[in-house]
Amino acid sequence: MVPRPRAGEPGPGGRAVFLDRDGTLIVDRHYLGDPEGVELLPGAREGIHRLRELGYRLFLFTNQSGIGRGWITREQVDACNRRTEERLGLAEGFAGIGVAPERPDEPAVYRKPSPRYLRECVDRFHLDPAACWMVGDQPRDVEAGRAAGMGVARILAEGDRCPETGAPAFPDLAAFARWRAEEETGRTGGDHG
Repeated sequence: MVPRPRAGEPGPGGRAVFLDRDGTLIVDRHYLGDPEGVELLPGAREGIHRLRELGYRLFLFTNQSGIGRGWITREQVDACNRRTEERLGLAEGFAGIGVAPERPDEPAVYRKPSPRYLRECVDRFHLDPAACWMVGDQPRDVEAGRAAGMGVARILAEGDRCPETGAPAFPDLAAFARWRAEEETGRTGGDHG
């Protein structure tokens, strides 16, 4: 899987947020193959736009074992990803989209927790891993980000019960984006209000 460039090239030391799809941006419908089933989670659209305002390049990185199982096709996944971009209001799309088609019982090449896609994007887009984040709802998202040397965060919807990872957790992407804005404002000595 070669990172797919979608928007202009960043300069050296660029920063980015890598986002899991199901359970982070959209409702997890398990093996989603119909774009009509794409439903944004609360705070996803607001969070995306706030992260863009903060200057982050945005990437989508999603495990889709339904492809490897033969239950959905890559074309169906791509159509769902396009619909996700549309619903998020991303006219120019994500800077790159990584789809890992492996089944859990296959050797992981791109399947998270493998950091391979993250590392390829760091090289291809001249990103600074220390200035990047991997955000998802599963421990494997956190593991992939940590293995790539990135900051990590969890999106845990109300009622979710997931193993503790030590990563900061937020109820939605908008809350994560507000936290990043507050952290950056505090770091530059700006107003916290």
